[in-house]
Amino acid sequence: MKMHETFIKPMHPEGRRFVAIFAAVTLVLFLVWDVLGWIGVGLTVWCYYFFRDPERVTPERPGLIVSPADGMVSLIESAVPPAELGLPDTPLTRVSVFMSVFNCHVNRAPVAGRVVRVAYRPGKFLNASLDKASDDNERNGVVIEMEDGRPLAVVQIAGLVARRIICFVAGGAVLARGERFGLIRFGSRLDVYLPEGVVPQVRVGQTMVAGETVIAELGR
Repeated sequence: MKMHETFIKPMHPEGRRFVAIFAAVTLVLFLVWDVLGWIGVGLTVWCYYFFRDPERVTPERPGLIVSPADGMVSLIESAVPPAELGLPDTPLTRVSVFMSVFNCHVNRAPVAGRVVRVAYRPGKFLNASLDKASDDNERNGVVIEMEDGRPLAVVQIAGLVARRIICFVAGGAVLARGERFGLIRFGSRLDVYLPEGVVPQVRVGQTMVAGETVIAELGR
């Protein structure tokens, strides 16, 4: 593998205009003072890095549920899914993955299936690592009906810095496990509501890789 293939990752198209803005500001800063210009260079590189979109190798074994995001498991608890998802008001196991501003922010489908609902809800911009962020923050939920008919919900949650949730899919879309379905700009969190009876195979504090790390397995 060539060195540039290791360190230079492809960038998601959503980031192009932001990198262009950072680069333009950097040119102006160089006219003001070289030191400021070099700070601008560092921030431009960070912006490119933030919007990186590396390829992932998703495990193919049937029944696996993979992480929808890069980051760290911040919470595992029982909770009732948001009302706008249209799911029964029965508590389910919720696995929350917190993404810092240094994580890749492209979101991937935890399971294969058909999107039966996409529901956006405006809200606050609290620190996404807080428990109450699931209830109070701006969010976008996607409900995926799996092959066996059971639904799985994944919710994109805005954070303290995040100000834009982007979802690429609509109702009726068919997703493969690990397929890109959205992105959140500048720090946030994703919640996965596991089907009833499914036990998570991760722990709080564990590092997750979107589309690759197994959260749980159906039937276990």
